[in-house]
Amino acid sequence: MNKPFLDKLRKIDPYVPGEQPKTANVIKLNANENPYPPAPGVTEVLRTFDAAKLAVYPDANAKALKTALAEREGLKPSQVFLGNGSDDVLALAFQSFFCSGEPILYPDITYSFYPVWCDLLRIPYETMPLDENFCINLRDYDKPNGGVILPNPNAPTGRALSLAEIEDLLQHNADCVVIIDEAYVDFGAESAISLIEKYENLLVVQTSSKSRSLAGMRIGYAFGSETLISTLEAVKNSYNSYTMDSLALAVGEASIRDEAYFRETCRKVAATRDRAADELRALGFEVTPSLTNFLFATHPKKAAPEIFSALREKGIFIRYFKLPRIDNHLRITVGTDEQMDALIAALKQIL
Repeated sequence: MNKPFLDKLRKIDPYVPGEQPKTANVIKLNANENPYPPAPGVTEVLRTFDAAKLAVYPDANAKALKTALAEREGLKPSQVFLGNGSDDVLALAFQSFFCSGEPILYPDITYSFYPVWCDLLRIPYETMPLDENFCINLRDYDKPNGGVILPNPNAPTGRALSLAEIEDLLQHNADCVVIIDEAYVDFGAESAISLIEKYENLLVVQTSSKSRSLAGMRIGYAFGSETLISTLEAVKNSYNSYTMDSLALAVGEASIRDEAYFRETCRKVAATRDRAADELRALGFEVTPSLTNFLFATHPKKAAPEIFSALREKGIFIRYFKLPRIDNHLRITVGTDEQMDALIAALKQIL
């Protein structure tokens, strides 16, 4: 039967998230989630939250959470934007700032949602190749463009730019918006937030999903000049003025207010990451230097798909990307010390 309406549907290859296991007793190291629970204050919010508050709309301005974030970063609440996870924030930023018709620039190996948004929103783009060590060449971005977005540290490679390098990028891209996606910055890299007052075209995006153990709550935020933030707010309010629910706002504030727990959790993850990297190298893996909560590794004598499948059979989930240049690499989320010990033990059997 002829169905002409099918020709009018949007055709797009969507982003594919990490697999969520359907069985218990799985060691899940495939989605860059934090192995530790959220801050104690989060549990208290969940225990005492008044369900009757769900009968009314949440605070569309999210004053309490924006204030907590602004105070932590030394900014004004008007320089903070909130969304339903950093993916929501980034999607709104693509709509808000990449509108010139010129191609935006980002690395050829990076967060795989970027090309999805470009295709969905009809944004032209050009990818800049990482070098043989998976490092960004800043001079590749010294060209006319419609905007720049870089994850720092990058994903899935784990490599990070220094603050000086980010400032260099900004100095050479003063005529467009530069977005620094800092989903993993809390595990050892330098945040670009300190450059916001100097560069009005800089937007820094972060998430509570990784370092604050709130992947299941979906809380993302951006920091920037009042000009950029007000533009984001206008775009958001043009289609949904209530992107975050009341419970998420309360949980987010409790997490931000507990700085000591946040720092200790990040410290533990980083320590486990470095130890696990050494143990992987001892098994013959080549491991890219990482300032994230994951490791990017390849083995010269065992193909990545084979290792991926063998670990899966043992109930250990990691991430494999069948993509050019990295189709023999594996991305391994840093779990607890016990989980990483189990991974190393399984790898010794496989190799």
